[in-house]
Amino acid sequence: MTRTLYARHVDTGIRTAQARGWTVCLILTPSAHRWATEDGDDELKALQGLTGHPIRHQYKLPSQADVLPDPDALLAAPATLNTLTKWADGHADTLALGLLTEALGLDLPVVALPYINAAQAQHPALPRAVTTLRNAGVRVLLNDDQEPDGFTPHRPKHGNVDAYPWDTALDALHSTL
Repeated sequence: MTRTLYARHVDTGIRTAQARGWTVCLILTPSAHRWATEDGDDELKALQGLTGHPIRHQYKLPSQADVLPDPDALLAAPATLNTLTKWADGHADTLALGLLTEALGLDLPVVALPYINAAQAQHPALPRAVTTLRNAGVRVLLNDDQEPDGFTPHRPKHGNVDAYPWDTALDALHSTL
C-alpha cells in the first residue's frame, strides 16, 4: 500500500510514517523544492534515499511515464495558507496542488495538517477554504470545533517545526482508511 506525503523538511514525518508501515512518496511545492535545493541537491538526495522514490515537484511531460506508484491516501502537510486556499478554489498550477485537487475526484482519503501562524489564520479566506475542503471530504486538522486536537496556529515568527504533530496527521489518515 502506498501513501503520499507532501511537505517541506519532512524527514521526521517520513520516518514516523515508515515506522508505521507506510510506503512514502514525497511531492514538494515549487517553494519547498527551492528551499530544499538552496545549498545544492544534498537534501533532495537524502530525502530520495529515505523514501526510495524520486522526489517530484513539477508536472511530467505527457510522454513521460509515471515514476511513482499510485497512492492509496494523501497527506498534505505542512499545509500553508496558500496551499489550503488555492486547493479549495481548485487551482492546479503546481504538481502538489494538481494531485490534491485530483484526489477529491478519485475518492482517495485525504488529510491536511496546516502549519500557519495566528495572523494568517485571521485571513478571511481560511474559514471558507477549510469549509470547502471539509465538504469535499478532506479531513482538515485545524484546531476548531470539528477538530479540537488539530493544529493550533502559533504566534508569527514563533513556530516550532520540531513540535509539528506528525503523529496526529498519521493517526487521522489511518482512521480515514
